[in-house]
Amino acid sequence: MPDIKIRSARYDEPAVIALLVHVMAELSGRYGGSGDDTPVDPADFVPPNGAFFVASEGPGGLIACAGWRRHGDDAELKRMFTASEARGRGLGRRMLATIEESAREAGCKRVILETGDRQPEAVGLYESAGYTRIDDFGYYAGQEGVLSFAKVL
Repeated sequence: MPDIKIRSARYDEPAVIALLVHVMAELSGRYGGSGDDTPVDPADFVPPNGAFFVASEGPGGLIACAGWRRHGDDAELKRMFTASEARGRGLGRRMLATIEESAREAGCKRVILETGDRQPEAVGLYESAGYTRIDDFGYYAGQEGVLSFAKVL
């Protein structure tokens, strides 16, 4: 993937907002409703208390995103997504490594995340990257199908 570039971005950049429409549409297709009602504020992803990253390929638009926001001593992973046309090339793993490095540099102890049982690809990625199940903690804590994970940095 030599021509795929990962860079930091503002969560409220127009190109990011356009990609997030695809994120929410995919989540809606899997779970119904809006896809994810977790409150998210663009300010959550402003250093040193968070960061947001995007990937692009060549002169085209954005093909992946991921961010983290501070949750106590932890970094909470949010909006991890790879567009369908870019899947299967290891980009998700690269985005996850970018998040982990950024969170580590900001002094976070772990990366934590919520996902759902209708995202087996995501669960497989997280488990293969060393994430283990933890007690549910977030907006969907205690709801059926919620899976929470953590990885010590």
